[in-house]
Amino acid sequence: MTPGTPELVIRRAALSDAGAIAEIYNEAILTTTATFDLEPKPVEEREQWLKARSGRFPVIVGEVDRVVVGFASLSPWSDRAAYDGTAETALYVHSRHRGRGIGRRLKAEIIAEARRQAFHTLIARVTEDSAASVHLNLEAGFVIIGTMREVGRKFDRLLDVHIMQKMLDGT
Repeated sequence: MTPGTPELVIRRAALSDAGAIAEIYNEAILTTTATFDLEPKPVEEREQWLKARSGRFPVIVGEVDRVVVGFASLSPWSDRAAYDGTAETALYVHSRHRGRGIGRRLKAEIIAEARRQAFHTLIARVTEDSAASVHLNLEAGFVIIGTMREVGRKFDRLLDVHIMQKMLDGT
């Protein structure tokens, strides 16, 4: 974080964070291509999502002045057993708090959590026009391994999605 800004506290998400997580995610739904969800999610759905997260697939939040300003998560890449060593990362920061290093810190912590959970590789799906997300993932050691062309439509545009990968073994 930049000098003079309040300290960022990163911790495991609690069920009581569902409202803040819904607010952050819904802002992303309505204003960005960071998610291909098109309709805002009710708090109850985020509560169910949080209840389903445990063990190897946690959600972490970043707080500034006791207010949740961002979150990151690990999710199964596939339900097939052979993919057990792979997880997908996701990261969202409220627009009022972007550009302060919060995303970078959350990304580093979710990668550290993936290492603690003994994952071999991480995947991130990043929309072509999300230069900040591409940059953040590249900084964190992810590389673009492919691009899925025109796989989603949002804001009346067909969008490409980059598949980015970070190998964790030995790094």
